[in-house]
Amino acid sequence: MNVLANDGVSKNCVLKLEENGFRVIQDKVEQEELADYINAESIEVLLVRSATKVRKELIDNCPNLKFVGRGGVGMDNIDVEYAKSKGVQVTNTPAASSISVAEIVFAHLFSLARSLFKSNRSMPLEGDSKFKQLKKDYAKGIELRGKTIGIIGFGRIGQEVAKIALGIGMHVKFYDIFIKYADLEISFFDGSSKKFSLSSSDYEDLLKSSDFITLHIPAQKDYIIGEKELSLMKDGIGIINAARGGVIDENALLNAISKNKVLFAGLDTFENEPYPDIKVLMNSHISLTPHIGAATNEAQERIGIELADRIINFYNSSNAK
Repeated sequence: MNVLANDGVSKNCVLKLEENGFRVIQDKVEQEELADYINAESIEVLLVRSATKVRKELIDNCPNLKFVGRGGVGMDNIDVEYAKSKGVQVTNTPAASSISVAEIVFAHLFSLARSLFKSNRSMPLEGDSKFKQLKKDYAKGIELRGKTIGIIGFGRIGQEVAKIALGIGMHVKFYDIFIKYADLEISFFDGSSKKFSLSSSDYEDLLKSSDFITLHIPAQKDYIIGEKELSLMKDGIGIINAARGGVIDENALLNAISKNKVLFAGLDTFENEPYPDIKVLMNSHISLTPHIGAATNEAQERIGIELADRIINFYNSSNAK
């Protein structure tokens, strides 16, 4: 059985699949050439991340395709229901990258709260000539301890964000249309743990009372945060989006920043990805990363092993029938 890992996969994933009789190809095939390549190489399993699109046309043109695996959470780059209707198994790895995404949320938050994203740009250019001025410019930091973080979307990633927030002494509020109560357990280095029980907040209350807001929801047809929602927030709010581009109205965000309604924002995902709006990229109040929330070595290992296990189990189950 031939596997194409078009967006890359971990070495351990490759080894585990090869040990179980699979041939793993790691060529990067351009989207417009993908169908021809899949057919020419008799590919049955296609592994992707966010770059490769698996749309109706590709599925129709590749009758030998049996399994599509998404390394990560969101599957908006895959026509999932159509694939399933054609007998193609589709899976993702929702748990594998939760910790990594949660940590990048706080990488942005700490960087923004202490102006690290600005000082890291300024120090190489002016640190030797304007040290005292830069010290004055960046000396008005914000502590996260004791502040309230509002988490929109409380699945695996949102709950990991909450654990970190609770661990550093923040108040946590969350809103989720499906989850109303959650029991969280924070584990410590010495084997001890602490349990917390949380209840969902009213959405409007969360917007009004949070000092920072972070989003952890799938791609949406409409904005979750737009002008109306921004108007309800505290002046000086900080916003993080490490979920999907399009859940925040970026024009409304830029307008709110210009009016000091939003003090800062951290963006790992963008509306026009992979071609983010230049106005967003150039805004001095936004901390930027190129959609790397799930891209840690540890997460990629977990993703790879989980994908390998699912592929092996799929073929074992199919052969047993």
